[in-house]
Parts: sequence; structure tokens; C-alpha cells
Amino acid sequence: MEKKNIDWANLGFGYVQTDKRYVSNYKDGKWDDGALIDDPNIVMNECAGVLQYAQTVFEGMKAYTTEDGHIVTFRPDLNAARMVDSAKRLEMPVFPEDRFVDAVVQTVKANAAYVPPYGSGATLYIRPYMFGINPVIGVKPADEYQFRVFTTPVGPYFKGGVKPITICVSDFDRAAPHGTGHIKAGLNYAMSLHAIVTAHKNGFDENMYLDSATRTKVEETGGANFLFVTKDNKIVTPKSKTILPSITRRSLMYVAEHYLGLEVEEREVYFDEVKDFAECGLCGTAAVISPVGKVVNHGEEICFPSGMEKMGPTIQKLYDTLTGIQMGHIEAPEGWIKVIE
Repeated sequence: MEKKNIDWANLGFGYVQTDKRYVSNYKDGKWDDGALIDDPNIVMNECAGVLQYAQTVFEGMKAYTTEDGHIVTFRPDLNAARMVDSAKRLEMPVFPEDRFVDAVVQTVKANAAYVPPYGSGATLYIRPYMFGINPVIGVKPADEYQFRVFTTPVGPYFKGGVKPITICVSDFDRAAPHGTGHIKAGLNYAMSLHAIVTAHKNGFDENMYLDSATRTKVEETGGANFLFVTKDNKIVTPKSKTILPSITRRSLMYVAEHYLGLEVEEREVYFDEVKDFAECGLCGTAAVISPVGKVVNHGEEICFPSGMEKMGPTIQKLYDTLTGIQMGHIEAPEGWIKVIE
């Protein structure tokens, strides 16, 4: 199939309208059959539940072209399962996991001309999401919902090479104990906007959020999980009930243990320990791993031995191995790669 005439290398991370999107509606206690449609616009009542009380959840994933020419996605079953957890927490109906994966496959197939070619560094970003659509004026769950999937081609995350970032310890809290930090809800991202804009104004790339109860333990950033490397090469990631369970992080921990033979540990990580780690990275769908060179806590700097010029050696191995699995250079664990066509 002929690809769209797009300058793949110079794409940013922004919205580019593609040909088709998937839509299914929930009404009278059940989901309809769903279908691919042409219209990218959503028509809803001014009093729709999502507009009044932010009743919306979403996922983020990618499709890409492997070296042998297949279009694939990475572990979509885990995205489907995570959306189930998110929906339950916000009193929304569950969209069945098998239908979620099928909707992703249908949408990517219908927009295959927008999947960037192998070697371009670009990918097709996939956004499944669900929201309350009927009028709701009292504070209660909506009765009707819409599940949708759209796609948009996005450029390589690291243009011109990887450079470690500088992050700051945030004065804001990301999630409360027993709150919604563990689910992928739009409301969590809305409240993080002021914090990230403030960080950028102060010259930092991202925030490090500490636990809101004691402000002594590392949690995550606004959109990625932390991964640390000790000086004896153990991989450590923070454990907390208010952290979003990143699919990329879980995959990297598996790769560390089963492909690289490293010891891995998920545990509470106290901020006082951060200065003792050899490497630090932020892991998520967009970048896989963004290396962190420096953490600043109100003027006090923690500089990792891996430096500000390139990824540390262990994080580089993790990045190379996981992206190698995704691109088909390295054999994937069973079920990790979903071939679309």
C-alpha cells in the first residue's frame, strides 16, 4: 500500500487528522456494534457528563512498521485491561477487552497509509478513549457513553539524538492516597498542567512528584514512571498505590531481568536515596526511556554519574533491547507483539 506523502522525519508530537476512527456507543445498558467513521468531530449536548464532571478515561499506544514490513502494536491487551480498571474507578461501563483490541486493529488497518515506514523514527500514535456523553447536571455518573479510537502520525521523540533532561522536585501533589493516581483519567492530567507549565517557566523539563502523604518518597512525573539504576547495576522502580502502572515500565523490568540478566526490584524509593543512584530514566509510551541527568530540589542539585551528554550504559541497553523487540530485531516474549498486517 502506498504511504501518505508526509515528511516523516520532521513530524512533531501533534494531531494530524487521519482517514478513519472507530466509534461505539453505550445506551440502555449495552454497547452497540461499533463502526469506523469518516467524521472526526463529536457532537454532544452542552450538559454532557464529560463536560460537567470530567468523566473520561483514555489510553495511549503506538503502531509501527517492523524491519520485515509488518505493521504491529505493542501489548495492546495490557492497555485494554488498564482501561477496564480506569472505567471501574470512574463508575463507567467496561468496554470489553477483546473489543478494545479489535477496535485498535480496525482503526490502524483503516489508516495504514499513515503508519510511518521502517527506519523513519516516526510512529502512528493510537488514542482509545471513553467519556460520558448524555446530559448530567446532578453530580452522578452518566447513563450513556461513547468509546472512540483515533490515530495520528507522530515524529521521532528524540530529534538530533538523546540528551538527558533536568527535572525538578514539584511543590504540587500529583495524587492523593486512595485517589485516582493509579488510573489513566483525563482529570489527573488536567491538574498536572499548571505544575508542568510552572516547571517549564523555571527552566526544567519535567517534575518529580513526591508522595502527597509524607513528601518523602518518589512517585512519578506527570506522564511517566521512574526507573533507577544502582551503582551495582540493579534496576529499581518506585512502588506505590498512586502510581499509574506503566506498560513500558513493566516491559522494561521484564527485559532487565530476562534479557539482560539484571536484578530488579519494585519498592518504595525515598527521595533521600536518589543521590546514591548511578542512572535515572523516565519511561513511557512516547520516548520509551528519557534519561535524566539532573534533579533539582529547590536549588540543591543531584547530578547522576551518567552525566548530561548521553544515556547511561544500563539505560541505553534497556532502551536498545526494548526498541529492538518492538521493531522485530530481537525475538519478543510470547504475546507482546500484535501483528496488524
